[in-house]
Amino acid sequence: MSRTRSTSRTALLAALGLITATGATATVLGTATAGAAAPGCKVTYQVTNQWSTGFGTNVTVTNTGDPVSAWTLEWTYAGNQQVTQGWNATITQSGAAVTAKNVSYNGTLATGGSTSFGFNGSYSGTNAVPATFKLNGVVCNGATEPTEPPTTPPTTPPTTPPPAGTKADNPYAGAKVYVNPEWSAKAAAEPGGTRISGQPTGVWLDRIAAINGSATSMGLRAHLDEALKQKGSGELVVQLVVYNLPGRDCAALASNGELGPTEIGRYKTEYIDPIAAILGDPKYAGLRIVTTVEIDSLPNLVTNVSGRPTATPNCDVMKANGNYITGVGYALKKLGSIGNVYNYVDAGHHGWLGWDDNFGASAELFKQAATAEGSTVSNVHGFIVNTANYSALKENNFKIEDSVNGVSVRQSKWVDWNRYTDELSYAQAMRTKLVSLGFDSNLGMLIDTSRNGWGGTQRPTGPGALTSVDTYVNGGKYDRRIHLGNWCNQSGAGLGERPTAAPAAGIDAYVWMKPPGESDGASKEIPNNEGKGFDRMCDPTYTGNARNGNSMSGALPDAPISGQWFSAQFQELMKNAYPAL
Repeated sequence: MSRTRSTSRTALLAALGLITATGATATVLGTATAGAAAPGCKVTYQVTNQWSTGFGTNVTVTNTGDPVSAWTLEWTYAGNQQVTQGWNATITQSGAAVTAKNVSYNGTLATGGSTSFGFNGSYSGTNAVPATFKLNGVVCNGATEPTEPPTTPPTTPPTTPPPAGTKADNPYAGAKVYVNPEWSAKAAAEPGGTRISGQPTGVWLDRIAAINGSATSMGLRAHLDEALKQKGSGELVVQLVVYNLPGRDCAALASNGELGPTEIGRYKTEYIDPIAAILGDPKYAGLRIVTTVEIDSLPNLVTNVSGRPTATPNCDVMKANGNYITGVGYALKKLGSIGNVYNYVDAGHHGWLGWDDNFGASAELFKQAATAEGSTVSNVHGFIVNTANYSALKENNFKIEDSVNGVSVRQSKWVDWNRYTDELSYAQAMRTKLVSLGFDSNLGMLIDTSRNGWGGTQRPTGPGALTSVDTYVNGGKYDRRIHLGNWCNQSGAGLGERPTAAPAAGIDAYVWMKPPGESDGASKEIPNNEGKGFDRMCDPTYTGNARNGNSMSGALPDAPISGQWFSAQFQELMKNAYPAL
């Protein structure tokens, strides 16, 4: 939202020029003369690397005037420089004149606010830094000293990575984690959202187009470039969700993908290969890149195929053609060959795989995928549980060993013979099982706590009544879903534990892999070009199916398609956060 205010300001700031010794950098200041809503700016233009025919540049724009809701930056080159590729701005060029305009997520600049964009360019001869910039038509007047890029530039683009460091046992230890500016801006725009808008969240590569991005969304390179800026001199983790298998999410509809069941070739060449090429760029070798590999895929081949009560024909197809196994194995091998990439494979959640007949079979399937397509278990740094789900981290008011009047907690309607009551106990047990199957003894687990807090006024403060095993469990459980099988935009859910490194034995981190406020699926059918169908589990009027015990869906109304911003859900999550905000 933009607003204007009157001003009587007439001051004119003195211009400032600054040249650094590390490369070609110019900083210029300026404001308009008297008038309402006076613009003003500081621009830092830095040539970050240069070779015989090209260069890379980062530009930072700081608004020193009144707030603006959109910006246009203009400059003119003195030589024959040509912009060839840009990110985080829409850049056009006519002759020597260049215009950069904001994209959808970085147009608003408060007084003192700044944003950055970058580009690659070509040149011959000299590559002087532009002397003058205009912000929204007003000159940022500044006398900059003449400057040249490094005097001994390489003759070819840099291709040699920095010396490889020792791969961290836990990539999150001692590291910051990337804050996605697109999500952060949406969160900050919500009432009360600034309380969490600085939290790190996952970047979802859920279709081929997400790799390159668009004029209104950041692509993978743009995120990694932004991560380099956030990194500073320390370590930084970037969290990516690799999520585009052929026949994706065979037991659901809201999260179906763009690739058909047999399109494994496209998955490899149009999706995984381009991601690997970008992640392998030596420019990003100093980042710790965590990949969450294909959520909601492999367990379906155990739980939702013929012979099981929740069988789905689409899952039979994917089990028969083997493309889930092939795709995951290929992704692990390709991404795992990059020295600073840490692969974490999705391992469902306790409310899906915690039963005896699911647990061991799923672990064995994970190993089968990890050793497919020439991959080995060494390409798996760990596993992640509860991705984009709602299972409570810890249920403190009852234990799986408890009984009431001689009846085991496992016999309650809620637990229903599951062997685990929460995600922490499940994650630790799954880790032990996987190590026993040959995975690394230092295997680390991640738990997505973005939406499993279940706080607010309805959070129980102690165990339920001892009248029966059901009153005992239902009265004490934090997870207030109607059924463990409910997964779409759950009413009453709250933000969980904030992202934390090494919070418990065997756990590398609690993470917010699913960005809070992004919808799980539409509550009614909405045509779209992302291959996402309408799943009745996202319909609040739906009375359920075998997978959720024929219970009501518990979904919030008026939800958009999966991945789109859902303000009502975001507000619900903040209201019910535990720990409270």
